[in-house]
Amino acid sequence: MNDQVKELAQRGMALSAEDRSRLVDLLLESLHESPTNEVEAAWAIEIERRLAAYDSGKIQSVAGDDVFAKARSLAR
Repeated sequence: MNDQVKELAQRGMALSAEDRSRLVDLLLESLHESPTNEVEAAWAIEIERRLAAYDSGKIQSVAGDDVFAKARSLAR
C-alpha cells in the first residue's frame, strides 16, 4: 500500500461503523460507475440512431407479439 492509501485507511478506520459502511458503499459504487455510464451512453446513441432510421422510413416497427413468437420458434 502506498502512503496515501495507508493514511486514508487509517482515517477510515477511525470513523464510526455506520460511516465506514457508507464509505465502503461509496467506494464500491465508484468502481462500477464508468461501465454503467458507458453502457447508458452507448444505448442513448443507439436509441437515437434507431429513432432516426424509423423516422426516415429506413426501418419499420414490428409488433411485440410477432417478435416474441419468432423468438419462441427460434428457441425450439
